Amino acid sequence: MRNLSFVIALALAQISLASAQDKSIVVASTTSTQDSGLFGHILPLFKQKTGIVVKVVAQGTGKALDTARRGDADVVFVHAREAEEKFIAQGFGVKRYSVMYNDFVIIGPKNDPASINGSRNVRFALQTIKAKGAPFISRGDNSGTHIAEIKLWKDVGIDIKKEAGPWYKSTGQGMGATLNAAASGAYVMSDRGTWLSFKNKADLVIAVEGDKLLFNQYGVILVNPAKHPRVKKELGQQFIDWLILDEGQKAIADYKVEGEQVFWPQRE
Repeated sequence: MRNLSFVIALALAQISLASAQDKSIVVASTTSTQDSGLFGHILPLFKQKTGIVVKVVAQGTGKALDTARRGDADVVFVHAREAEEKFIAQGFGVKRYSVMYNDFVIIGPKNDPASINGSRNVRFALQTIKAKGAPFISRGDNSGTHIAEIKLWKDVGIDIKKEAGPWYKSTGQGMGATLNAAASGAYVMSDRGTWLSFKNKADLVIAVEGDKLLFNQYGVILVNPAKHPRVKKELGQQFIDWLILDEGQKAIADYKVEGEQVFWPQRE
């Protein structure tokens, strides 16, 4: 009888341990949420509250959505609303929730070959960069920032895919690597969070900011468990709920780099 009790106790302990070890989720997210340091700030708070470990796969938005399409993530946390809504329309996501926003900025060299530094008019800035053939470096990686950049050129009347000249180059890499490439004397578009956290600023400065066209919103989506049954829907939804309710929104608002707020909470 004692042996039976021991076996039962051992089995229960193993089930409990397996359950505890399984209390984790995978979040496919953008490099900006990782590189800005936001996750390093909010995820320990979420774990302390819920016991859930969040494992982040940091990629450009396009790749993050592809990771989620394959069912290799439970939640996707990105910043390209049209792509997010398409992801849901295709049946890969359950519902999109707005979480936060910040803005994009145009970064450029201090010597300012295009004479745009201090402008708050991104239309003027991009048209001038093109007209003068001033060096511009794009991520070119189908990330949220790259998608927003291509749309921005279009919004100011330039089809960059057709009209780019030798002055326009793509790295095909993340934001940090692209900012490093721009340090050679080029302009580049960055999300503000990554720029604030970027250490190798060299002679780069913010050239253009404050235009409403530079608005940058982030959304979070539970991967559809009907499409991928292994999705941890309860744990994933707990993370989403925490982000969009008061505690998570406060944690986002509280995150600062060198005293400057990086993201502003926003729920819809």
